[in-house]
Parts: sequence; C-alpha cells; structure tokens
Amino acid sequence: MRTSAFLYPWDVVGDPEAADRLAGLGVEQVTLASAYHSTRALTPRHPERRIVTAEHAAVLYPPDAARWAGHALRPYAQSWVPGDDPYAEAAEALAGAGLQVHSWVVLAHSSRLGAEHPDTSVVNAYGDRYPWAPCIARPAVRAYLVELAAEAAVRPGTSGTELESCGWYGFAHLHAHDKTTGVGLGDAAQYLMSLCFCADCRTGYGSVGLDPDELRTAVRLALEPVWAGSGSAGSGWPAVEELLGPGLADATLRWRGGIARSLQEAAVAAVRGAAPGPGFQVLLHADPAPYRTGANVGTDPAHIMSTADGVVLPCTGADAAREAVLGPFAGLAGVLAANFNVVTGMGGSPGTLVRDAAHAVSLGANELRLYHAGLASGPDLEAVRDALPHLR
Repeated sequence: MRTSAFLYPWDVVGDPEAADRLAGLGVEQVTLASAYHSTRALTPRHPERRIVTAEHAAVLYPPDAARWAGHALRPYAQSWVPGDDPYAEAAEALAGAGLQVHSWVVLAHSSRLGAEHPDTSVVNAYGDRYPWAPCIARPAVRAYLVELAAEAAVRPGTSGTELESCGWYGFAHLHAHDKTTGVGLGDAAQYLMSLCFCADCRTGYGSVGLDPDELRTAVRLALEPVWAGSGSAGSGWPAVEELLGPGLADATLRWRGGIARSLQEAAVAAVRGAAPGPGFQVLLHADPAPYRTGANVGTDPAHIMSTADGVVLPCTGADAAREAVLGPFAGLAGVLAANFNVVTGMGGSPGTLVRDAAHAVSLGANELRLYHAGLASGPDLEAVRDALPHLR
C-alpha cells in the first residue's frame, strides 16, 4: 500500500530538516508540486518563513524556452521561492531521504492566463468570463495544456506524475475573497453555471444537434428559480436533467465529455512520450461523475482507467462519500489512490485516518494520498505518524 504526501517545493527549499521530517512520517513517496495555481500558504515549520504568497499560476522549475518558442500561451515563471529550480532542489533533498518523488501538475486552472488572454476563458450563459477557468475546447488552450503536462510532469528525479484539473473547470473556485455563497448552488446549478458559450463551444453544441442560442436561453430560464430562491439546489445528474431537461442536458454532456476525454488522452500520451521509460506512472485527480468540474475532473471510469495508470479520488468525509467515488471503479484494473485531507484546520480528520483508510481499502483503494504534509499542524502530523503503521 503505497502512501504519498502532497508537498510544495517551498516547504523543503531552505529547510535542511524537511526531507528527513517527511520520511519520518512513514510515507514512501512525496507528490511534489511542479506546476501550481495561485495560493497563500502557511509554512508552519520552516526555519525562515511562515507565509508563501504564490501570486499567480506558475511552474516551479525553469521552463524550456526552446519548447515554448512560437507558442502564444506559455507557462509563467515563479518568483516566490529562491533558486533557479526549486522543484529540482526539493526533489533531490527528498530523494536523499529515501523518498520517491512524483510531480503534481495543475493544468486547466490559471487566473493570470485568463486575465492576459481573455479569449481563453470559459464564458457562461450570461456572458460572464471565468478567468480562472481555461476553456479546454479551444485549440490553443488544449495545445498549451498538453505541452505543459509533458514538461511539468517529467522533471529530473521524478518517477511519476499526478495531473490535476485535466478536464473542464467551471464556476466552483476558491477565487480571491469569494462572495458567491449568498445563493445555495447544488451540483445541478453549478453545472449550468459552468457550461461554456465561447465560439468553440457554440460550434461544439451545434455538432451534437443543439442551437447554442436556444441552449443559452434555456440555461438562463432554468436558473431563474434558483436565483429567486425557489428552485432546485439539488445534486447529481438527475437534478441537472430536472433543471435543464433530459434532452438538452444529455447533449451538453456528450459534447463536453468528448472534449474532456480527448484532452486526457492527449495529455497522458504526451507525458508518456516525454518520460524516460515505461515505468513512469501517470495518474489523474478525478471524479467518477462525468459532469463534474474542478480540480477532481469528471471522468468516465472505464475510459480513464484504460487511458492512464489510475486515478486519485477525494475520500475525506462520510462513508457514503467514499462509496460514491470508489464504487464506480470497482473491478477496473489500475491504481485507485484514496486521497485524505489530514489538515484539521481545513476540514481534515487525521484522527480517523486508520478507520477511514481501511474503509477505502475495502472498497478497492490500493494506494493512499495525504493532503497536505506542508500545511498540516504538528498534532496533525503526529496523528498521521501514529496511523500509518496500522495501514501496512
């Protein structure tokens, strides 16, 4: 049962004790960010700092100028971690402590990309742009994401990767100072608010027999009761069909699902093409509900398990939540990594890790992920250290 802890390079760079401290947790692997979105993060054990402000999405290594020559879209360099290649510096230190290193690559999530290239963003039915959400139906965005996946995943000293946000992003997003909870939006309303109406998506809807103007009108009409407080805030695909109607809902999913699957196939193939050998593991952060958007992208379980080496699934919470994400993968060969939040202050429950992980294993999980060793408090890490011997 391989167990990996998520980490940022800035948790290691400048802290000579960080790698040994991580190894002392009892994990075998670290999933280390190589391309990440903007964030403000605590570094509670670093000897020199307590806060890192990553001002925009960026790569945590020097991007290859020759690779990106001629590309209109290219990754942004970081400036908040000292050194030319903080990913490589952190990876070397972690490997020196006996830990295997896999890269952690965030793809379709970049507010700076949307701000500087507005035509790359998802556009909702009201004409609002989501600068944090690149539209994966746009050819330039797709080309950028596939190239980024190949470069950011296969870094020196890395033996595998996890691709996050490798699919549709949409409305749901912890944007700076979010003020979006005044009206409760369930899965159904969020799906409608995540439908894109950029030029490429409008053409795509036409390819599955939809008139994009009629669809946009239908989406806005379906959401009116939600804004008035009298409509469905339900969850699950049946709630989407209730709001939009089964015919329209299913047609949008056909279009969006095909685009997401083709991006995932291309990204995985690009990573494998860049990898040093056939043993390089490629996993996707995923959700088995194809209509879902965000970091854990909606997937078709059979398709993604035949495309990648496996998936990382969100497993924090009640038994029913784990059953919902792991159940659809039952009987499929590949890595099923159960991802547990172990940061109490962020809703995690490290104290119940033994019980929760055992439940995930009973449902088919064969690896564990722990989010996030750099952000967790001392007591949280003690709970993890105590739990891991019981999970072997």
